[in-house]
Amino acid sequence: MISNKAKIAKFILKNKEISKPEIATQLDLSMPTVLQIVKNLIDEGLVVQSGKQASKGGRKATALSIAEDFIFSIGIDITANHVSYVAIDLNRHVVGKLRMKKRFEHVLSYYEDLQYHLDHFLQEIDLPREKILGIGVSLPGIIDRSKQMLIRSHVLKQNHVSLKFLESLFDYPIFFENDANSALFAEMSYIKKNTIYVSLSNSVGGSICIDQSIYMGDGFKSAEFGHMIIIPDGEVCYCGKKGCADAYCSAQVLLKYADSLEQFFERLNQGDARIQEAWQRYLDHLSILVSNLRMTFDCDIMLGGYVGGYMKQYMAEFYQKVMRYNLFDEDTTYLKNCHYEKEASAIGVALHFVENYFNKL
Repeated sequence: MISNKAKIAKFILKNKEISKPEIATQLDLSMPTVLQIVKNLIDEGLVVQSGKQASKGGRKATALSIAEDFIFSIGIDITANHVSYVAIDLNRHVVGKLRMKKRFEHVLSYYEDLQYHLDHFLQEIDLPREKILGIGVSLPGIIDRSKQMLIRSHVLKQNHVSLKFLESLFDYPIFFENDANSALFAEMSYIKKNTIYVSLSNSVGGSICIDQSIYMGDGFKSAEFGHMIIIPDGEVCYCGKKGCADAYCSAQVLLKYADSLEQFFERLNQGDARIQEAWQRYLDHLSILVSNLRMTFDCDIMLGGYVGGYMKQYMAEFYQKVMRYNLFDEDTTYLKNCHYEKEASAIGVALHFVENYFNKL
């Protein structure tokens, strides 16, 4: 059961700035209880008095907020060809980030290099060790968190890999999570309804949010949307099957026509005929995947990942394509754009330690 101290701290976090009388009223706590707990939180350095609120008649109430430099969490997102580092504070603000090209290898030198760049990253942003709660690591694949094991990753070409040794190598508490689940967790504060998150990165993945919780599946294999077949006997997917959504909807499909997604969308907006044709094919295939997910789950669908970050200005034409396959909905208001266009997985996996910190107060 969550303590009153945790309730008050999380309430201050949620509201960004709020007064003691408002805390007492809205959490149905006595004023003496609120005064004592707030005093303790201020003495510990977690809460600061951030100014005066606008007067509602009478004396202005002191506004309380969570200290920005109190403590931090680190997220590392590992992909087949890149590594991203993100540092966030308790207010979910990104205080530093680093993305570098690095091909994945399951060898000790790879992980030692990760640790070396982590130390360099923390020095660059001037974060002392004692202020770090822990390190979250997101990976593309099926994760057994209780065993700290990567059960399977087609993208990284790994099976049943124990990751426990990273805790001693990094010398911090470590948490592991699937990359799409991590990205969805980053978006949770914006999600009010059941939502399917579709990750359109160098591979296609996903996550399912039901009643504000992530549905993992019996074998941690839920939301493998990239391996739903959308074109029978179609192109060969890296998993070995034919016609998977991943073969048609990953960012790699677009990168056949440009050196980067930024370049692809620049050329698209410049009217490059070859790029426009490729984009229309991409949207056609993505609309099949999205329509199938809507038929299956009947809830909101959020487009995220590398390509999802670019989708906002193209939603009008995407809506039209989706409606061709979906005759059960009168509109496409269930389609949502992601809020975190970059580094969503690293941010989301770092939030694990932030959530735990508040829950254990």
